[in-house]
Amino acid sequence: MHGGAWDIPDEALAACREGCLSALAAGWRILSRGGTAVEAAEAAIAALEDNPTFDAGIGSHLNRDGAPELDAILMEGSTLKAGAIAAVSRVRNPIRLARRVLEHSEHMFLVGAGAEQFAKEEGMTLCDPEELITETERAAWLRCRKDKHQVDHHLGHGLGTVGAVALDAAGEIAEAGGVSCTGWGEAIMRVVMAKTAIECLRHPVHPETTPADAAREAVTQLAKRGHGTGGLILLDRDGRPGFDFNTRRMAFGFQLSGGDPRVFV
Repeated sequence: MHGGAWDIPDEALAACREGCLSALAAGWRILSRGGTAVEAAEAAIAALEDNPTFDAGIGSHLNRDGAPELDAILMEGSTLKAGAIAAVSRVRNPIRLARRVLEHSEHMFLVGAGAEQFAKEEGMTLCDPEELITETERAAWLRCRKDKHQVDHHLGHGLGTVGAVALDAAGEIAEAGGVSCTGWGEAIMRVVMAKTAIECLRHPVHPETTPADAAREAVTQLAKRGHGTGGLILLDRDGRPGFDFNTRRMAFGFQLSGGDPRVFV
């Protein structure tokens, strides 16, 4: 799992480590009792959404009008079915709504009021948008409104949100591997960074290509062709982790069967 690739300030390191460990524990509890990769990823991301240390859920950046607008996407490996939601302001855990879309909607992507209506129809309780706003982000929004939007106003949340990838006991993972990217979204889209990493695993230049090599190549393309910054985490079909980033720091961690959780910031 990752908590974003950004200029994490020294004073936030401990909170990032603690948040990553909590997210890993939430996902690992699901996997250790035989749960699915989708359930584990959902649990890990929900833990990050509930933690205002990260740019997701509670404490997310506010839009130009000072309101939260949240997005999430979840993909299932065996079928490549996905559920995505965007621009919701009254959903405390967007990842849980994304799973409802994946499992119960004929559509893949719902946005705004329609996504919130679907949440109500699914029995989810909507929250007051104010519950998602922290004083830190409100202060950042006020500084941007008074001056102009600047990354520095957001106390380190310059780029990147949260993500998770899981391989369960049934070997469930998407195609040659699973990837979650973070960073400058426009640049990531330009180079299709997740697909770039997976293609490195599916069609390796060298037989000994590792997940770390694939992650490194994808981030290299992000910088060279996308002219952007960010990072990614991935697991190959054998459950081997890889990660890379070209920002000052990235909060991330992983846990393998039979091992202890490992967290890096």
